[in-house]
Amino acid sequence: MCGKKQAFMYKCRFCGKNYCSDHRLPERHGCTGLGTFKENIYSNHKTSSDDIVKDAFKQTSAHALKSITRGIMNHLINSVKKSPSLTIIGICVLSFILSILIPGYFELFMFDPSKFILQPWTVISYMFLHGSGLHLFFNMFVLFFFGKELERRVGNQMFLVVFFLCGIVAAIGYSLATIGDLTVGMVGASGAIFGVFASVAVLAPNMRIYIYFFPMKIKYALVLLAIVDFLLLFGASTMIAHEAHLIGLFTGILMGFYLKKRNKQKSAYDYRQYI
Repeated sequence: MCGKKQAFMYKCRFCGKNYCSDHRLPERHGCTGLGTFKENIYSNHKTSSDDIVKDAFKQTSAHALKSITRGIMNHLINSVKKSPSLTIIGICVLSFILSILIPGYFELFMFDPSKFILQPWTVISYMFLHGSGLHLFFNMFVLFFFGKELERRVGNQMFLVVFFLCGIVAAIGYSLATIGDLTVGMVGASGAIFGVFASVAVLAPNMRIYIYFFPMKIKYALVLLAIVDFLLLFGASTMIAHEAHLIGLFTGILMGFYLKKRNKQKSAYDYRQYI
């Protein structure tokens, strides 16, 4: 009626048309189906007034929930198209809050090698869980900078391929590395983020970054991080899955070389088109 556009539109249960929040009530948009609805109510003597109110409330609630769900899904899809790394950060933050509020949430989505057959979705869902606020902060901090950089260089679709492939391979590798103790679970996007970082390092090896406030080229930072994780892997026992870090990093290196070769072939093909 007014031409207003908003994320959550409301569908009138009387006439079946969609309206904004200002015109969602029947009397606000001059509903043509309201009169018919009232006639049907008075003509049906078997239906009590309480049943009519309950039915109307159920239908209105269902339509409102459907509209809100559709709006959220559309917003999520648009966010993924614009920047999947920022979307992943948002999901991780939301998941961290839910893990605090909902009992059993953590156990349902964490990766436990001994329960993988019963909970196969955890090979992906574990990436969105984090053990502490500090764990979440550092992972999202790295993803914010290098995720955006990888998106810019290879596109959103290939970024998602690198992120999830490195994360899945890291989980599988972790299972094989800890085969003697399959009861140790794992959470966090570190393996996937190490893969993203490694891919950027292969694609732009001379990019200058800061590691603990010291400037260095990203290719040297990659070697430094790999050495530190390797030493910690065989050092004192910690609560950090260094195996997943190294496997994700190695997978990211392979993906980086693949993407580098792919970009060269694409550039050569584009050049030939103008010859």
